[in-house]
Amino acid sequence: MTVSARRRHRLLSALTAAAVVLGVAGCAANENLSTQYREGDNKGFISGDFRVVEIPDAERGDPVVFEGVSERGETISSDDYRDRVYVVNFWYAACGPCIAEAPLLEQVWQQNQAAGVGFLGINIYDQPGTAVSFAEDNSITYPSVIDVNEGSVKLAFAAATPIQATPTTLVMDRDGRVAARIIGQLPTASILSTLVRDALEEAP
Repeated sequence: MTVSARRRHRLLSALTAAAVVLGVAGCAANENLSTQYREGDNKGFISGDFRVVEIPDAERGDPVVFEGVSERGETISSDDYRDRVYVVNFWYAACGPCIAEAPLLEQVWQQNQAAGVGFLGINIYDQPGTAVSFAEDNSITYPSVIDVNEGSVKLAFAAATPIQATPTTLVMDRDGRVAARIIGQLPTASILSTLVRDALEEAP
C-alpha cells in the first residue's frame, strides 16, 4: 500500500468512526467570513455541515503570515511556528460546537506536544477576559489570539483557504501552508490526530 493510500485509509477509518457520533455541527456563516470582517459584521451564523478536506502539497499555495496578541497579552506570530506542524482552531466562547469540541482539541494537543506540534486558537468574537475564563473552565492549555477588534489574523487565513463556519480547524504543514481543513464541530479526536499524523509524515 502506498503512502497516499495508507493516509486515505486512516482518514476514512476515522471518518467512519465519527459518523456514528456526528450530530449537528458547526455554525456556518451566511456569507464569506472575510467579507463579514471587512464590514465589521460578526453576526449571521447558521448550522452547517461537518466536512474534512486534505489539500495536496501542490495545491497548498503560499504560507500564511500573521501576528496577533493572545488572551494573556503575549504577541504570537507565524514565526513562532516556523518549520513545525501546527493546528489552528477558530472559535468563540458562546459557540456550542466550540464548547463541545474543546476537550478533543486539548486531547490532541497533549498527545502531540512531544512531536513538536503547535496549537493555536483564533478567537473571533470575545475579549481577553472571556477567552481566559473559557480556557480555565475547559482546561485548555494552548494560547488563543484575540482577533475580534481587527480580524487581521482571520483574514490572513481566509486568504489561503475557505473558512465558512465556526468552528473551523486547520492543520498547517511545516512550510506554514494549509494542509487540511475541518469545517464544523470536531466529533472525535481521532480525525484531527490522523490529519496531524499525515502532516508529520511528510518530508521536511
